[in-house]
Amino acid sequence: MKGLSFSKSLETSAATNKHSKLIKKNIVNSSSSFILIGTFLLMFGGVSLFFFLQPYFEKIYLERINSPWGIPLMVTGFCLLTVKISFLIYILFLYLRYKVIKSVPNDQLPSCTVIVPAYNEGELVYKTLISLAESDYPQEKIQLISIDDGSQDDTWQWMKKAKEELGDRVSIYQQPENKGKRHALYRAFNLATGEIFITVDSDSIVKKDTVRNMVSPFVVDKKCGAVAGNVRVLNSKKALIPRMLNVSFAFSFEFIRSAQSSLGSVLCTPGALSAYRREAVFNCRQEWITQTFMGQVSKIGEDRAMTNMILKQGYKVFFQRNAYVYTNIPERYKNLYKMFIRWERSNVRENIAMSKFAFGNFRKEAKSGTRILLLNQWLKMTMAYPGIVLMLFFICTYPILFLSSTLASIFVFSSIQALFYAKKHSVAESLWAYPYSIFYAFTLFWITPYAMATAGRSGWLTRDLPKKQLKKKIKKQQIITAAVSS
Repeated sequence: MKGLSFSKSLETSAATNKHSKLIKKNIVNSSSSFILIGTFLLMFGGVSLFFFLQPYFEKIYLERINSPWGIPLMVTGFCLLTVKISFLIYILFLYLRYKVIKSVPNDQLPSCTVIVPAYNEGELVYKTLISLAESDYPQEKIQLISIDDGSQDDTWQWMKKAKEELGDRVSIYQQPENKGKRHALYRAFNLATGEIFITVDSDSIVKKDTVRNMVSPFVVDKKCGAVAGNVRVLNSKKALIPRMLNVSFAFSFEFIRSAQSSLGSVLCTPGALSAYRREAVFNCRQEWITQTFMGQVSKIGEDRAMTNMILKQGYKVFFQRNAYVYTNIPERYKNLYKMFIRWERSNVRENIAMSKFAFGNFRKEAKSGTRILLLNQWLKMTMAYPGIVLMLFFICTYPILFLSSTLASIFVFSSIQALFYAKKHSVAESLWAYPYSIFYAFTLFWITPYAMATAGRSGWLTRDLPKKQLKKKIKKQQIITAAVSS
């Protein structure tokens, strides 16, 4: 009777959750229409102001050009704009050269180890492991390892459930305490037997041919040391922030990383889906696990750090557009900016590290393209503080000029992303490039300067559970355990 009661309560809970999700979906859809309409009205107003107030802007221009700092500022702005446009043209040229590496036959595929580190992921880690087990990679050639990095929730229980269903196809391990993702990966590297290591985040779902497509470049090109997967947003229909970022992610990976791949110099293999040659990892694993920054052990940016260390060895790093992984991204502003801060701090650290070898003879092949990519990274960071100062100056002195020119600029540069996404995926969804650019320009502009000022800090920031959520999860787990026992 108790078992039936427990099953009934689970069914009731599932029905309630389904109803809640349906309500949330309707709210998101209603809000989506409102935001899109509001965005285009705002941009139309900004662009209209930009043209209608030309006489006023020309007057300001003449006043400033005659000031002592007017000409240097105008020249600097023109040069920066020229550099930005030139870089975009260069990236477009590289993108057009990009070719995805086709999958090789089964008999040519090497053995590989797929590693899933998990921390406070709950049921998501179970879904990740199941999706990996359903890959069309030969079973005798694939090893699946998952490490629970001292989670505070029911992650370990879901990992054991996956183990019960998959049996010997998956090996699960539990860290005695939370040591960070880098240490979980390090333990898995030492346990791995495959010639190729693939790392997958525990909140991600892969397509059936993803593992095969990730491994194939290592067979085709012996100089391939690492491969970046194509990361897409899994929860794009569940909330507004993921929906907005969906276009940005597609552009970042399918356009930017495709271009970088043409140089064999993808700057970062993402934590959501990356592959590494065993030999390349073992050549640098001790340096990687003991890496420090400003005298402190590095706990963030393990993916960018590994990419740097593999590039330093002279290997190439490619991007596989046909290797898809769908991952969850933050749905709330607070979690989103924490994630961006972590990424930007990593960029600051690793740009410094990359600069130490990128201008030397780190590989036999051409190196100028790699250096251009790095210099563009430095330009973005160099202009972070001057950009903030200029923005505050124009807001205080010429607010109408600032607002109209900013909205006009957003319209122009967002259109590049929108057109790209519309051609590759969906015209309707491509429109979200515009609200995201406005959202970023007015609410996330501070991320880079703040990350630069706090680059020495570490911390995952987005994986720790709030106290209320932790208590709720523990209570839920205790109820389920008691029900099953009875």
